[in-house]
Amino acid sequence: MKGFDAEFVDLDHYIRVITDRIWEGRRIDDIERYYSDDCAVETPSSVTIGVRSVIDGTRATLLAFPDRRLLAEDVIASGDELGGYLSSHRIFSPMTHAGPGVFGAASGKPVYARTIADCVCVNNRIVHEWLVRDQAAIARQIGSHERDVAQRWLNERDGFHKAAMPPAHPPYVSFIDTHALAANYADAHRHAWAGKALSASHADAVITAVPAGEARVGLAALNAFWQHMRTAFPGGDFSVEHLVANTRADRKTTAVAMRWRLRATHQGAGRYGAPSGRSVDILGIQHAEFENGKVVREWVLIDDVAVWMQVLESNG
Repeated sequence: MKGFDAEFVDLDHYIRVITDRIWEGRRIDDIERYYSDDCAVETPSSVTIGVRSVIDGTRATLLAFPDRRLLAEDVIASGDELGGYLSSHRIFSPMTHAGPGVFGAASGKPVYARTIADCVCVNNRIVHEWLVRDQAAIARQIGSHERDVAQRWLNERDGFHKAAMPPAHPPYVSFIDTHALAANYADAHRHAWAGKALSASHADAVITAVPAGEARVGLAALNAFWQHMRTAFPGGDFSVEHLVANTRADRKTTAVAMRWRLRATHQGAGRYGAPSGRSVDILGIQHAEFENGKVVREWVLIDDVAVWMQVLESNG
């Protein structure tokens, strides 16, 4: 890998090693080594610029969840040494809510939550990152609800304020893979937002992790989840920002990562309460595993707290 330390074999190895050092090893100062000074990080509720924000956010998370672990479930890679690499890293975190923080006073409750981080990596550093965490799963497991957390964050931040994500520098071009399975996967979800049920792209017995730490087993249950989303946000503008397929011959599977954005208006009742008429911007990241040409396992990361913040702001 041109520009990277010789110890790193490939992008997968780089991401796993630096994550282990920073989080498992609690080597927080290594963030300055592996993130650029002006790195931009987008979450569904914020955009920050600079390595100091990454360090401060890491320390705050460890104050609230001091035993948090970052267990790598998968790294799906794209790009090259000329234009920059992009890793889509799915993480499972067991932790205990043992300290104060954005989720309030310590509850002492055990928590399990997933995160997917898409990172542009150039010359041994992360220069751009999009991160989606299942905040609703955390809220529910500490005895709250994502709606209540959203209202508290709105009060503390004086509303929902999110800057625009700056373009990547160097100018990494977000990779859209033409692999047939990846393209079909993106099309299936584009059609799902337009009103068509998932069918040929997914196995009947597909298992999907969805927000709030929940799972949908079977195609009918998965379609019901997307129907609820579509009812809340009909006619939205769905766009794919990153799409890649990695074929794993040793496992006889293909893994697909897709980052997407939906810009829509909250016009329907259901998952996010009564229609508010508010415009929302939903950032989502999904991973899927294909066997015999169909999705058999899937992970859908949407931050329900961020969605609720945008919906509730009209009540402020």
